[in-house]
Formats: sequence, structure tokens, C-alpha cells
Amino acid sequence: MMALMFAVFILQIAFRYLLNLPIGWTNELSVMLWIWLVLWGAAFVTREEEEIRFDLFYASAGPRGRRIMFLAAATALIALYTISFRAVFDYVTFMRVERTAYLKFRFDWLFSIYLVFVVATLVRYLWLSWRAAFGPAPKRPDPTEMGSGT
Repeated sequence: MMALMFAVFILQIAFRYLLNLPIGWTNELSVMLWIWLVLWGAAFVTREEEEIRFDLFYASAGPRGRRIMFLAAATALIALYTISFRAVFDYVTFMRVERTAYLKFRFDWLFSIYLVFVVATLVRYLWLSWRAAFGPAPKRPDPTEMGSGT
């Protein structure tokens, strides 16, 4: 997706500045690819320790405190995504009547990745909550081990 997005971006620049012929579908496709890339990556690629968060208090807490903080945050996240899921589902299915301007791509197909993201996130945090509640306490973040995910 990233390679295709880059190729479309370069094509857009070439048409606009070299050929003086602006085309709109390249921008539309880039945005669609970006939405899918970010949400797919967040749902299936990014690991828990790679997520960006403010963990000043979390890192300084003991094992019991980290467990409580993690479970409180996970419970809030699970509750909010669960409560909002029906409305989001209704919105995505309603958007089948709209299409993008250039490519005539249905918006329900475009936004369906958000439903996948929500379900994957719910499953992930239910699993992580189970592990935090009944397994070992979440590990203390070590700034010397943190990286860019590579």
C-alpha cells in the first residue's frame, strides 16, 4: 500500500508540474490508501509496546499499580469501542449510498476498514486484559529497549 501510494503521489506531481495537467483521482487514491494503511497497521501490525503513550506514571508504578492502570485503561477502551460500535456500523453501512468524486468508489467499502480495526482492537484488549488480570503484571517500560519498531 505504501509503495502504491508513493507511486500515485509521484504520478500526481508529474502530471501537475511537468505536464500542467492536474488529475484528481491520484489524490483520492492516496487518501484511500492512507486510511487503509494506518488502520490496518494499527489493527494487525503494531505491537502493544510500540504504541505511543504518556507513561510517566505507569513506568514509575510497581507491578500492582501497572496492572490496575492497564486494566482501567483497557476497560475504558473496550467500553467506548463497544458502545460506539453500533453507531459506527450504522454509519458505515449508510455510506453505501455515497461514492468518491473521481473513482466512484463506495464509501462503505472505504470506511469498512474502521470496523475491522475496532473488532481487532477489541479482541486484542480483551486478550491483554485477561493476561493482565490473571497473568503476570504488565512489564515496566524500559526506555533503553524502546525503538522505532524495526
